[in-house]
Amino acid sequence: MLQLPPLKRLLRFIIYSILFSFQFLLSQTYNLNNDTSFLEVHGTSSLHDWHVDAQSQYGDANISFENVLEIKTLNFSVISESLKSGKSGMDKNTYKALKTDSYNKIDFNLKSVEATKRINENHYKIYALGDLTICGVTKSVPIEFSMRVEDNQLLIEGEKPLLMTDYGIEPPKALFGTIKTGNEINVVFKAVYETKK
Repeated sequence: MLQLPPLKRLLRFIIYSILFSFQFLLSQTYNLNNDTSFLEVHGTSSLHDWHVDAQSQYGDANISFENVLEIKTLNFSVISESLKSGKSGMDKNTYKALKTDSYNKIDFNLKSVEATKRINENHYKIYALGDLTICGVTKSVPIEFSMRVEDNQLLIEGEKPLLMTDYGIEPPKALFGTIKTGNEINVVFKAVYETKK
């Protein structure tokens, strides 16, 4: 009888340890893989459509599966001068418009998830609000994206239309103003977040 209380304490400790370990495994942090992710900005001009590709981006996400999918944090940043069109003149105008001498990156931070729709076991549609900062101007923007959970990866895909002038950006011009860029752009992204197996 004298051995029972210590045994109970030991069993309780083992059970709590198992539950704590299981709880820990349900929440995982992922880091964005720049090599397998892409982000493109598409726009129009009075001459032709155009797009630039982000060559350097980073971010992280923390996801919990305790009861249902919960996105605790999700963010990414793009180095502004990594946006490349393949044309040096256009890139120069882009960096001037983005004021890259003062603001060297574009940031997105998810603030809240408004709704989550489960497509199947590993596929979700997310409706959220996030803070997008461009040229030092931060705006709260609604955003929709799909999220797939596959092994050690989160695959996040979506697109978001924006107005340059909302962020104090004057749409670039070329050839003494004869070629004018449209105000509306569309950001298309596929972000691959990974964690070590």
